[in-house]
Amino acid sequence: MPEPAEPGRLAVTPGLLAEIAGRLTARDRWLLAMLHEHRVLTTTHITQLAFGTSRAATARMAILHRYQLADRFRPLAAAGSAPWHFVLGPAGAHVLAAQYALTPGQLGYRRDRALALALSPRLGHDTSASGFFTALAAHARTAANARLACWWSEHRCTALWGDLARPDGYGRWHEHRPAGAAGTDFFLEYDTGAEDLPRLVSKLAGYQALAARTGITTPVLFWLPGPRREAALHARLPGAGAGDLVPVFTATAGTGSPAGPVWLPAGQPGPRLRLAWLAAALRPPASQAAFPLAWPPASGGSPAGLPWHPPDPVPPPAPGNRPASPSAP
Repeated sequence: MPEPAEPGRLAVTPGLLAEIAGRLTARDRWLLAMLHEHRVLTTTHITQLAFGTSRAATARMAILHRYQLADRFRPLAAAGSAPWHFVLGPAGAHVLAAQYALTPGQLGYRRDRALALALSPRLGHDTSASGFFTALAAHARTAANARLACWWSEHRCTALWGDLARPDGYGRWHEHRPAGAAGTDFFLEYDTGAEDLPRLVSKLAGYQALAARTGITTPVLFWLPGPRREAALHARLPGAGAGDLVPVFTATAGTGSPAGPVWLPAGQPGPRLRLAWLAAALRPPASQAAFPLAWPPASGGSPAGLPWHPPDPVPPPAPGNRPASPSAP
């Protein structure tokens, strides 16, 4: 039974899927993978990741929405209007599942669950955490010497390490500067100020256990809402008992790009460091190897925990000079 079409949208039928298959660009397929990996992305996120302007992002996402490749909603905002929030649509789930020889169900897709994110009490937190990574992506798009080399979702992190730690994301950032090349793997803890500080500090025990299990030192970054919250957290960190296995750095919203010199080491008055130089600043320097238990798998299959590959946070090149159709993918 085909999915019923909403006003202005096409019904999901075998004929539509066959038509879409020959029209989707590599960037469209990448966008579908990003929506599935990160659950929900806003127009702002998508612009920062892959487009030069919000107008271009909005136009392309409107086409994907019309063909039911993406669904969208706009949550209630305290003032003004929120940006469109996009999730994977039913046609997009068919396209993405076919790439891995799976059904949409095996991919873990259910449309009702995807759209239920509109009512999730975590929506604001999750989109803000994604905004941390898309801000890095936007910085890299304008800086030839920088790259967001990895961005794994909270969902993937939970599938891999959820028995010990559940970060809001795992990333890898590289820079080439006159002083040389450097990079940092990191776990992100995005703090909105809603959790009490003891609860925030208690999360470090899981990261310590993870570091002990893997033998890999990975900094934990706390992105905090303001300087008072940061100072209060630092006052508690020396007694966290995390030891040298869990190096901690903090920064606050509004102080600049997360790629810049905004990161304050726990237990030190300064100076604040650039993101790419955090691992090199540790003694001994943190391991720069990605988690071998997770990626790439020795068998050549999908990463542990999820049946699809994590998409590269850098989009494939845009189509050549072929103009995008205003009415079809």
